[in-house]
Amino acid sequence: MVAAEKQKIAEFLDIAGDFLGSGYRSEPKEYQFNDEVSSPAKNGSDSLEQIAAEVKACRNCSLCQKRLNAAPGEGVNQPLVMVIGEGPGEDEDKQGRPFVGKAGQLLDKMLDSIGLSRAQNCFIANVVKCRPPGNRDPFPEETQSCAGFLDRQITLLKPRFILIAGRIAAQTLLKTSEPVGKLRGRFIDIENNGVKIPAIATYHPAALLRNEDYKRPAWEDLKLLKSRIDN
Repeated sequence: MVAAEKQKIAEFLDIAGDFLGSGYRSEPKEYQFNDEVSSPAKNGSDSLEQIAAEVKACRNCSLCQKRLNAAPGEGVNQPLVMVIGEGPGEDEDKQGRPFVGKAGQLLDKMLDSIGLSRAQNCFIANVVKCRPPGNRDPFPEETQSCAGFLDRQITLLKPRFILIAGRIAAQTLLKTSEPVGKLRGRFIDIENNGVKIPAIATYHPAALLRNEDYKRPAWEDLKLLKSRIDN
């Protein structure tokens, strides 16, 4: 439940209390609520299947209102590389799977060029699990609502490396406002539960489809990742 929803419930309860008490409306109160985020199961039985089920049932932000299918993520357990993008598009929303449209097909080719595959040694996910309307950029409160899911996935998967695809994912994961052009070409550690995971950011495959000038630097990033894996 998001903070705005909690505020509305609190206001309703205040009005009901005033009516049952004095019969007069008291001065409205401002509460400091926080959005709820997903957290691991307390009994230690967290799993990718459980996270996927929670994602599909999630109503923590407004993205749930127009989605057809949430896309929790897919790939192998204990992947060599975890690929993290922005969010589902139209094709992903229809299928409930990440990176299955034209950009996803290009991503598969990019991964294959350095010996990677979602079927063999990768897991693919996004910072938001539901499609933003019109493929707009997700709002900060939407990425925050999904942050717990992604954090739990990283904890369970324990990837050796993370490949970050695109501006939104890079700025969210690296907690920066720098553009991808300034973040790419180097490894930056992402800390997850005390474990540092080497991550490299590059241009989103959709950006490569729009602008061929990004293809060469993206290829350089992939070669850098391949070199780090081999070493």
